[in-house]
Amino acid sequence: MRGTRFTILQGNRRGFTGSTVVPRDPATPVRVPAANPNLHVRRSHRASVVYLPCVAPPPRRQLASVGQFSLVTHEPALPDRVARPGWRLIALVTLFALAVAPLIHASADTKPKVRRGAQAAQSTDAVVRCANLIYAGSKSSKCFSDKFLATTRVETNIETQSSFDPVKLSKDELFEYPFSVMTGEGVFNLLEEERVNLRAYLERGGFLLASAGCSSKEWDQSFRREIKKVFPELELVKIPMEHKIFKTVFDVTSVRLKKSQGTASLEGLEIDGRIVLIYSPEGLNDTGNAGGGCCCCGGNEVRNSQEINVNVLTYSLTH
Repeated sequence: MRGTRFTILQGNRRGFTGSTVVPRDPATPVRVPAANPNLHVRRSHRASVVYLPCVAPPPRRQLASVGQFSLVTHEPALPDRVARPGWRLIALVTLFALAVAPLIHASADTKPKVRRGAQAAQSTDAVVRCANLIYAGSKSSKCFSDKFLATTRVETNIETQSSFDPVKLSKDELFEYPFSVMTGEGVFNLLEEERVNLRAYLERGGFLLASAGCSSKEWDQSFRREIKKVFPELELVKIPMEHKIFKTVFDVTSVRLKKSQGTASLEGLEIDGRIVLIYSPEGLNDTGNAGGGCCCCGGNEVRNSQEINVNVLTYSLTH
């Protein structure tokens, strides 16, 4: 069995510093001159390898002269003391370390950043995508009306989707959406992977608009408990009516309720000087326009929720 090429590896105890493969006409076998003490040959049934052990790289003319040789595997293999098999192990370990190091570094931070503002508008479809969260495993936020998205397109130059996309809170798909909504009724508990993903999402540019459906007290208590688990170092803070969020598109002077006297207020969560979450314990759902059998029967809602939601969406993309 004849070898048609050989590999030159120059190396020392620290590993190999380079290699080259030189084709040769197999019909003309040439032996390596025994006079060259720097050459050591290891043969196998498939190929022959020439090793150049050296502390310093050999002169270019030496490499050029080596490139003139072709090896044939008819002859018996040289003894292991000449083949120096330990060098091959060193090479494999070195190559493995170089391949694995970038993966270890990347694994420390795998969550993508969320496109916001102009970045979101410059995505492939040039449309701002909005997520309707599925959380606590299977609870849906479907009874949050998306009618304010169409109002945003009319009142601003922001091009949004006409409807929400249902997205699981635990999935990395969430990071493709700069804006998301979350609502519901009754008691719930987030899964641990949902808590981790929600924190990463809000820290990396995402924005959440959350509202207790029909002003559900149980949902309000569950949401506050979960946000405290996600951000134990932060607090939901009441947003004054003088804040820009109430002036962004519509001039909102109060948060009016449908089925009771008085007004409500919004609360916000801030990270590094940026509001990343707006929460209303009273329903911002605009359930009458949500469709799908949604009904706020017996509960309360915010009367001017459409204007508030337009302002929140616009603010989230511009600040």
